[in-house]
Amino acid sequence: MFAFYNRHNNNLYNKLVELSRNIFFYRDLKLKDNFETRVILIFFHFSVILLKFKKNSNSKFPQKIFDNVFLNIEYHLRELGHGDVVVNKQMKTLNKIFYNILLKMEINNDNKLILKRNIINEHFILNDNNNSKIASKLEDYYGNFCNFCFELEDEIMLKGQINYKY
Repeated sequence: MFAFYNRHNNNLYNKLVELSRNIFFYRDLKLKDNFETRVILIFFHFSVILLKFKKNSNSKFPQKIFDNVFLNIEYHLRELGHGDVVVNKQMKTLNKIFYNILLKMEINNDNKLILKRNIINEHFILNDNNNSKIASKLEDYYGNFCNFCFELEDEIMLKGQINYKY
């Protein structure tokens, strides 16, 4: 009847939320500061982390932590006052968005992040006429984030100790 909430696994999720709240996204790039944008930013960061684990063949990303990220997003939707039907529909949509992002990102043999065609324009409603310039800045940000993640040990990432500054 009740879902058990695993507080001890929230470190990575909390760090993803912190990364998505970086003022760079809202002041410099002028992205909309709303729930949807933050979730998409979380998905981009999370995708880079998952790709790092995939590339690192000797470690596997824990399913509990993966599930916990989506459980936390579901809890936030409920906190916004959405009912069961709306939450289920939105979670289904968010899952599709997440996997779309994950499938359109890859890491080449030099551990460089490659964002496939229009992934940024597809997921961000940009408030500026300089869409290509903003998309380029986002690509630079996530490329640097990817490089930073490849320098970290897996355990440090799982504990949410990602002290990335841009």
